[in-house]
Amino acid sequence: MVAAKEKNVKICDITDLMETFGKYQIIQYILLCLPATFVTMISINYVFAVGDVNYRCRIDKCDDANSTAEFPSWWPDTNIDRCSKPVLKSGEDVCTNHSFTGELKTCDHWIYENNNTVIAEFDLACQPWKSNLVGTIHCMGMLISMIISGWMTDRFGRKPTLIFCVVGGTIGSIKTFATSYYMYVTIEFLEASVTGGSYSAAMIILLEIVGTKYRVLSGVVFAYAIYFGESLFACIAMFVPYWKTLIRIINGPCIFFIILIFFVNESPRWQIVSGRTEKAKKLMKKIAEVNRISINNEELENIDEVKLKEKFNIANSEVKESITHAFKSKEIMKRLLVVGVSRFTCSFVYYGMMINSVFLPGDKYINFLLSTVMSFPGELLSLYLMNKIGRKIPLLAGYLICGTMCIISALIPEGYKWVKLAMFLIGKVIISSCFTGAITYAMELFPTSVRGSLLGLGSFCSRIGGMLAPLTPILNTVSEVIPFVLFGCSSFIAGLLLTLTPETKDLPLFDTIRQVENHVKCKMTTQKNVVTNCSNDDAVKNNNDV
Repeated sequence: MVAAKEKNVKICDITDLMETFGKYQIIQYILLCLPATFVTMISINYVFAVGDVNYRCRIDKCDDANSTAEFPSWWPDTNIDRCSKPVLKSGEDVCTNHSFTGELKTCDHWIYENNNTVIAEFDLACQPWKSNLVGTIHCMGMLISMIISGWMTDRFGRKPTLIFCVVGGTIGSIKTFATSYYMYVTIEFLEASVTGGSYSAAMIILLEIVGTKYRVLSGVVFAYAIYFGESLFACIAMFVPYWKTLIRIINGPCIFFIILIFFVNESPRWQIVSGRTEKAKKLMKKIAEVNRISINNEELENIDEVKLKEKFNIANSEVKESITHAFKSKEIMKRLLVVGVSRFTCSFVYYGMMINSVFLPGDKYINFLLSTVMSFPGELLSLYLMNKIGRKIPLLAGYLICGTMCIISALIPEGYKWVKLAMFLIGKVIISSCFTGAITYAMELFPTSVRGSLLGLGSFCSRIGGMLAPLTPILNTVSEVIPFVLFGCSSFIAGLLLTLTPETKDLPLFDTIRQVENHVKCKMTTQKNVVTNCSNDDAVKNNNDV
């Protein structure tokens, strides 16, 4: 081992290099979280861009170019719904309260309060299904993006996938030139289909450049970048309410993230697994240099692909593992089931509770800002418990407690508003802590060779939950208890399924499916009266036995 020239220079083996956390990781975290903030604003742009505005029916003989959406003095009845218009008496030339017959007809022209949203731009009054469909179509695009980007991260690498998805966000700026509603939603779909994959690509890099001790931290930091994007979006929309200007502000800067090509580095772990040995060695030297760590450069320079993989406990197999190999593994499929249900539940319950919560009075921008701030305490809770106790137990307990809070909140009589609100807020904080915890846990359950693809499937399930959440208010017409009972049941199921998967705290990241299977076999054969440590090394040594 080369001696350190300076007292503050650390000395470590090549295998310990990826377990450190220093200046290199901090710089990469900042570079990866910045584009995530903009992608988050793009992902929720429809909240305000397609937000509802006040409008009323236009009466041609009574209204003129200066008429506003407020009810004029001659309007016969302010209780008339926005989709109907009063009928004028024949022969009336002056509009007064007594100029109408009392009958109502379906309105076909409207006067809008302003043109700040797409509703006025494309004359979508009394067509709520069209405005709601924009969010659904965006989620559909995200679904496709999660699957495709997962495959891209494993096939082409984490870095090129990230840059492609982030820079692709500029597509959304074309929406400001849309001449029809259908052109608008088509671009919305394309925008989501490209940008959605940036989440998985960035998160995987964050996880794979740090050691076991910092995995949860990487998830929390990335989640805070997302929450910050949500809060920043609310602040921008507050001062820039016009939808075209708003979209240009959040989509336009994405083109500048092309410079990440020169600053963001690929995951060295992926480079080793995919056989890009020379690039991996070069990057490892850079990490050691930036973090002021002394390693044996001569050893690293002369090591070949086989020995480097052995150094990092990566099995050297002539047949590269793919998603098809994962589908043939019972252990991987069991983990995929647990991850899929837990990710679905997080989105379904998190967004479902938000949508079904009692709307706060006041400014809509302030209310949205407050709703995003609610997630920050949950992340701190997740960081503490998952580092202190582990991944599995806090997640299992979190889902069960959240489910209990949801059901209790649903069953508490309306007269106990403060108790009902308290139960709701506790459930909201806990499910937000499970959100990041479930992502981190999923990354640790899957091997490097197929991690991107399987995480894409997990994200697919998450997006399905996000798509179903807006539909739950329909159940309120039957009973207001049903939505929260569904949230509770979904949380209970996710919690119980977690009993099928192992604890991953302090375990190394497995790189192949064989390592995962051999590790499980090792655990099963040593459960009875034998104390042993089935490490990654053990899994690798047993590869030849499979």
